[in-house]
Amino acid sequence: MNEKVRLAVFVSGGGSNLQSIMDNCSAGNIDAEVVLVLSNKKKAYGLVRASEAGIDTVVYKRKKFSNGNEADEFLLNLLDEYRIDIIVLAGYLKMIAPPVIDKYRGRIVNIHPGTLPKYGGKGMFGSRVHKAVIEAGEKETAVTIHYVDEIYDHGQIMAERKIPVLPDDTPDELAARVLKVEHELYPEVIKFLVEKYRKES
Repeated sequence: MNEKVRLAVFVSGGGSNLQSIMDNCSAGNIDAEVVLVLSNKKKAYGLVRASEAGIDTVVYKRKKFSNGNEADEFLLNLLDEYRIDIIVLAGYLKMIAPPVIDKYRGRIVNIHPGTLPKYGGKGMFGSRVHKAVIEAGEKETAVTIHYVDEIYDHGQIMAERKIPVLPDDTPDELAARVLKVEHELYPEVIKFLVEKYRKES
């Protein structure tokens, strides 16, 4: 298998983790290439990052389809069309449909800006996580990377890196330090996943 492993990255926002992944692929640190970037928001800056890098983008909104089955079929066909090997969620805030999880089980990964399961679940994302961590008086938080299953922030944890919470931290200050660690840890885990996929293919 000499061809690079093909990644689809799903984003809902700025896409800074997407940028980190693209940079690591370009530098040869990850033996893979991002061939598709998908977002549920047409104004997500992650789509701009992808377009500037010459990567195809798709806006995917389930509500635009007449029913869930049609939406699932469209997404599965799209992933087939791009011959996607691994799906990387990078700040993607929508649930992944069971048929997609079934097909890509063990090949879909997500990053979370907090300790799981304590600071996970529906509605716990971005600044909400950091605010909750600070309000609870926690001494540390974490970046957590996990396989994706049918429940929000639930799948098997692949990696976790602790980050201290400073006494006078604001959610924004904590977010900035957490994001720095995300950009370091996520490429490491994706590299592992790519190598694992290669061995098993």
